[in-house]
Amino acid sequence: MERSASAKVSVRAIVVLAAVAVFVLLVDQVAKALVLAHLTEGEQVPVLGNLLVFLFTRNPGAAFSIGTGSTWIFTIIAIGVFAFVIWYARRIRTVWWAIVFGLLLGGLLGNLYDRLFRPPGFGQGEVIDFIKIPLLPAIFNLADSAIVAAMALFLILTLLGVGLDGRRPSSSDADNGAAVADAAPDVRPSEEHRDGDA
Repeated sequence: MERSASAKVSVRAIVVLAAVAVFVLLVDQVAKALVLAHLTEGEQVPVLGNLLVFLFTRNPGAAFSIGTGSTWIFTIIAIGVFAFVIWYARRIRTVWWAIVFGLLLGGLLGNLYDRLFRPPGFGQGEVIDFIKIPLLPAIFNLADSAIVAAMALFLILTLLGVGLDGRRPSSSDADNGAAVADAAPDVRPSEEHRDGDA
């Protein structure tokens, strides 16, 4: 019975992961299509005054314009991370961790699609970036935002001690550890033995 329940939760987590990833990918690509259709490269469009600006740029590097000129390397890394997430997904037993990996996978696929299918060529495509916040030194897109959100949620869950199965270490676990220590045999020498040695 426990094994079937665990498998059921695992299936739900994988479905959530896939749904989040597909949602992020679709929203990212629709946003990029709108940018290509309505903005000219280099054009700045204030959205919230100076707090948020749309600025269409093409990025041959990694997230936040890091590593410009190494597109092939980042394409290979992205494919490797994609394979890892798919392989690791079977260990997830909670919705929260499914959301983490879904955000990561969706953001990864959003930028990987650009690298594979956008100009100048397969595997060397330039990523469409368009979000500029003056407080940040880089221009980014929704896929980058999803990856950052995944990292933030990862840190929160880690600090809270939430495991992939959704459980957190409880005081009963510590009590069990103390009980085991108390139940261990006392190997200290007896009083009589110490007196004899003296």
